[in-house]
Amino acid sequence: MNPRGTRVLRLDALARVEGEAALHLRIQEGTVTETRLRIYEPPRFFEAFLTGRGHTEPPDITARICGICPVAYQMSACQAIENACGVTVDGPLAELRRLLYCGEWIESHTLHIYLLHAPDFLGRADVVDLARDQRAAVERGLRIKQTGNAILEQLGGRPIHPVNVRVGGFYRTPAPDELRPLTARLLQAREDALETVRWVAAFDFPDAVCDHDLFALCDPGRYAVDSGTPAVMAARGQGPALREFPLSDFEQHVQEGQVPHSTALTATLDGRRHLTGPLARYAINGRWLHPVAAEAARDAGLGDPLTGAICDNPFRSIVVRAVEVVQAVEEALRIIDGYERPARPAIEVPPRQGVGAGATEAPRGLLYHRYALAEDGTLTEARIVPPTAQNQTAVEEDVRRAVQARLDTAGPVAGDEELTHLCERTIRNHDPCISCAAHFLDVTVERP
Repeated sequence: MNPRGTRVLRLDALARVEGEAALHLRIQEGTVTETRLRIYEPPRFFEAFLTGRGHTEPPDITARICGICPVAYQMSACQAIENACGVTVDGPLAELRRLLYCGEWIESHTLHIYLLHAPDFLGRADVVDLARDQRAAVERGLRIKQTGNAILEQLGGRPIHPVNVRVGGFYRTPAPDELRPLTARLLQAREDALETVRWVAAFDFPDAVCDHDLFALCDPGRYAVDSGTPAVMAARGQGPALREFPLSDFEQHVQEGQVPHSTALTATLDGRRHLTGPLARYAINGRWLHPVAAEAARDAGLGDPLTGAICDNPFRSIVVRAVEVVQAVEEALRIIDGYERPARPAIEVPPRQGVGAGATEAPRGLLYHRYALAEDGTLTEARIVPPTAQNQTAVEEDVRRAVQARLDTAGPVAGDEELTHLCERTIRNHDPCISCAAHFLDVTVERP
């Protein structure tokens, strides 16, 4: 290392993220000149696997893309197929889907908060190390996560890769008596979630500001989870405060591209860098938080979401996630309290030729699916745009800024170990699901 010359920092394997990635950072004369988040997860071919399949198969196949957020893939897939077939699922079936999604938010966000992210703020190597002196906190996190898993198991048949979801609804819907035992667990989870907000709000956060465009579904009247219209909040002073566009125009605005250093695609929104996920959802939908979640946000120092307050410090995303757990718990309690068993578990979705799109809010951000169907329902084309691919450019920019800010700080020169730790923390702010983002890397071989 030569602090005054050129330094190349390599982080060969990121820990405490889902998937495989590395980071390459070049520093010349005290300036960060190159940042590459190198995703080397093997190609997974899911879009190719879907081609030629029947129109009822995507929910089960796409659920295998991720073990942490399978519901997100199932819900977006169902919406896209139903859209192509001219069917709308609403009423109690739509509410059950939202309840299932709440279970996923609860378990996924809690996993990230306690098992992956919190150790960064408390100087611990991992959650096992954290449990040595914060056992009660770790047990609290596990209780919340188990509650989310219980919802998935009750509605989906099992907590990982649910099997009860189908196009048009469910294979079986529960009787109200089967859901009521969840209420007691959710009431305990609400207390634990509120304590979690207080716990993470007390962490020491580095100063940081992100100025990416924010992108999330907008569902006026309620916090967007399982439906909505794509909405963009431009970075401050760089465009209209909020604009929307039809989901059918998604691919005209969000354009993916390949970069040589990553098996994941990257994406831009109208040619600009953007961020999707909790910070974007909170900025665009905060006014529709449940009163308990809104109060928790105010008490945590996030400002008043009812007046349009936003959080632009990516390190505080852990606080926003904790508030969203409160929101998901409250929403789950509301749905269970008003639940009446639908007359039938699913509505028929007869195949027809067409193209349909679906989008929902995965815990990590907006997840888009589009399918083209032949007349008999056979899929002729599949397109999936996960949130991590959309966030990749923003993550690289956040890493560059964080390291540059540290280099510009007066005092002792930062060593490679310190900078490496800072880079890992910055990437984990965004809870990347790298396996979901990995696509196939085109390779050209030239031979004489």
